[in-house]
Amino acid sequence: MPHALSNFRICDFTGQLAGAGATKWLSAFGAEVIRIEDPQRQGKWDILRGMQPFKDGQHGLEYGGGFNNHNTDKLGITLNLRKDKAKQILTDIIKRSDVVTENFAAGVLEKWGFGYTQLKAIKPDIIYVSNCGFGHDGPYKKYKTWGPIVQAIGGLTFTSTLPDQAPAGWGYSYMDHTGGYYMAMAIMLALLHRQRTGEGQWVDLACTEAAVSLNGPALLDWSINNVATRQTSQPSSNRAQYAPMAPHGIYACTDGNSSDNWIAISCRHDDDWHKLAKLIDASWTGLFSNLSTRLENQDELDDYIENWTRGQDKFELQLRLRRLPIPASAVQKPKERVDEDPTTHNFGLWPSVNHTAMGEVRVDGLPVHFSKTDWQMKRGAPCLSEHTEQVLTHLLGMSSDEVQALRDEEVV
Repeated sequence: MPHALSNFRICDFTGQLAGAGATKWLSAFGAEVIRIEDPQRQGKWDILRGMQPFKDGQHGLEYGGGFNNHNTDKLGITLNLRKDKAKQILTDIIKRSDVVTENFAAGVLEKWGFGYTQLKAIKPDIIYVSNCGFGHDGPYKKYKTWGPIVQAIGGLTFTSTLPDQAPAGWGYSYMDHTGGYYMAMAIMLALLHRQRTGEGQWVDLACTEAAVSLNGPALLDWSINNVATRQTSQPSSNRAQYAPMAPHGIYACTDGNSSDNWIAISCRHDDDWHKLAKLIDASWTGLFSNLSTRLENQDELDDYIENWTRGQDKFELQLRLRRLPIPASAVQKPKERVDEDPTTHNFGLWPSVNHTAMGEVRVDGLPVHFSKTDWQMKRGAPCLSEHTEQVLTHLLGMSSDEVQALRDEEVV
């Protein structure tokens, strides 16, 4: 059966994660994604191509684990866009494509002669989706960003911290992932619009705008109630503010000789608390019989809770709490989540793909399950220029000799 997007072709300039993670969704649902790279800037166009993690100690441009993860089932070609012949080849690919995607800094594609005005001249109904830190318009458009910068200016970093510690951020590439998801949705919505109207368009996505949108009620609380996201006392970001809950946090456990083991526990209301208090079976629980008392004395409460959790196995305690039922989860390490959690196989979250250089490797799957629409990942990311001849001969009708001549001229 053809996949949902098998009729669409993407001319793809995306890299890293914020862009490549978006077109990965399209390729998984069957779109033909032709990934354009520069033969003169090997490993610089997309720095993940040659970066760790590596498989079995293999190093080089074909072995970057992050690059492989974000570019499954795409076709990879190289074009030296400093040469007119390469620009003509790109023009011919765009004529046969539905979407052009990129996540360069603002103005890069335009400088090469392929801005939206030029793209429309090549193909009037083309969809152009750009994704950069600050977008292509506004006072910040000339500035460049990286994942932590987007989180900082978007207000997210300030919301994540522990008492008496600096803002912690949301992980190095949190907004790269989220920006990729937003970009995938934007591409699909533009395709739906074109199916209805016949019109292409430019979708200008800014990761910082995506970050701001994730603050949600915190921004409303400020704009309506003048209540700041963080108070001067710097409360723990593990604690719930909407709606108030206590206990609500991460507590230390033990596992053999390792002290880096934790469990998350949330009591939504007094009923949860009374069940937990009965399980703990200690006289101190009577000090915290109602929510208002627990909220007023969370530091003391957390100390009591952690004295109880410390020394227990996190997975055994998780099971005991869930039986009550109280919301709880062991804080899982990669091996525990990927290799040992029984839901991994059922969810299909880490399928194996075949990579030309690395062989069989696991990658991130898609966390969606359709009753009718299938997605799949079978092929690893393309090696540098792996599909150049395939694309130029099958899509553009060139001969193998013509492709070899282009190689000799360093066009591809």
